Amino acid sequence: MANTTVIHVGSAAGFSGDRTDAAGPVVDALIQTGGPACLIFETLAERTLALAQLARLQDPDGGFEPMLDELVRPVLARCLAHRIPIVSNFGAANPLGAGRRIQAIARSLGLREPRVAVVHGDDVAHRVADTLMSADLAAQLAGRAVISANAYIGAQPIADALRAGADVVVTGRVADPSLVLGPALAHHGWALDDWDRIAGATMAGHLLECGAQVTGGYYADPGVKDVPDLARVGYPIAAIAQDGSCTVFKPEGTGGRVDGHTVKEQLLYEVHDPRAYLTPDVVADITEARVEQVGRDRVRLSGVRGHGRPDTLKVNVCFESGWLAEGEISYAGVRAEQRARLAAEVLTQRLNGLGPLRIDLIGVASVLADDQGRWLQHTDPGSATDVRLRVATRHADKAMAQRLMREVTALYTCGPAGGGGVRTALRPTLGTASCPMDRALVPTGFRLLDEGDGA
Repeated sequence: MANTTVIHVGSAAGFSGDRTDAAGPVVDALIQTGGPACLIFETLAERTLALAQLARLQDPDGGFEPMLDELVRPVLARCLAHRIPIVSNFGAANPLGAGRRIQAIARSLGLREPRVAVVHGDDVAHRVADTLMSADLAAQLAGRAVISANAYIGAQPIADALRAGADVVVTGRVADPSLVLGPALAHHGWALDDWDRIAGATMAGHLLECGAQVTGGYYADPGVKDVPDLARVGYPIAAIAQDGSCTVFKPEGTGGRVDGHTVKEQLLYEVHDPRAYLTPDVVADITEARVEQVGRDRVRLSGVRGHGRPDTLKVNVCFESGWLAEGEISYAGVRAEQRARLAAEVLTQRLNGLGPLRIDLIGVASVLADDQGRWLQHTDPGSATDVRLRVATRHADKAMAQRLMREVTALYTCGPAGGGGVRTALRPTLGTASCPMDRALVPTGFRLLDEGDGA
């Protein structure tokens, strides 16, 4: 008999651009549990949403997860057949467009029409001028066009949509753990102020939200933290119990590992205060949490405490921030590093007054350098023989930004010697500013799309 005291939630993506073959083994494992289950795809970061807003400006029908077809098509039939709802924030800047696209995918596969719910409420762009505009935010936005403003909303509309029978729930900007908390709320029927249970399921969502990070992917460090069969790393599943505790595991036969180390690393990931992890649904306290190995590649998390949810929601405001210009050129062989440094010096002089330059010598220093190029002045040339020089700048004026591209290209013959493989690029950029907003000003809900709505 199926165990209905838990709900199994599997994660098949941790970011936009994640692997598209991850969902298959997760769905197989969810089917094998024989009980209530849900599949989530987490595909929306701050940068991803900004890119989606730009995409929708170019195409009003776009702006949702660009790999939606590749993620959903392979598993939609099995999910519908086994009543495994799909919940995802791949709606990005256009949740309605994503919902209609899923209907179209189902038709193309000859499947029954799925009940697709589209969550709304995160778009608060209409509130920017009269509600969000603090003095600090106004200073950041001075003279810049606002593209979008989105609130991090919580799990309730997801849970409500699942209770209404949705096969697929599409959201825009929700808090990442809410993708998992929503199915747990719908299944267990917790009150919205049952803080400890909600906090426990929220941290289960936190463990799952980054996909394979918790199953050894981001954990792996050869010789120090070895992970078996990393090329076939499995994605995580959480069995969430009535008391809010969860057991995390991965599909049988997949690579990776799930143990106390991988779980603790992910549990602390992006948590600034372990006593007060803020989400729209709860303030979670993990200071007394217990992480226990309960089997091979199975870890139980319990003891998470919860406190009343914040009165405000975090809002990200995206605005036009000018142009990003970048150029690259390679130097190889004897004294390659010295020649690359000389090229950087030439560009610094030629572009004097353009603004701060980001200068990287890929192969020498590109991660720990700075956006002012100061590190070049305080380090001595080494003996690298394969160096790629990258220079980048942001500028409000497109024509000024293009100067960098021309100067990098000119290094071909203007020296120093032996440069080649020039690549230049120019693209508009969006800046992001965050601010709080009274949750009472952010009504949320969902819409069930009609049959044929995707025609």
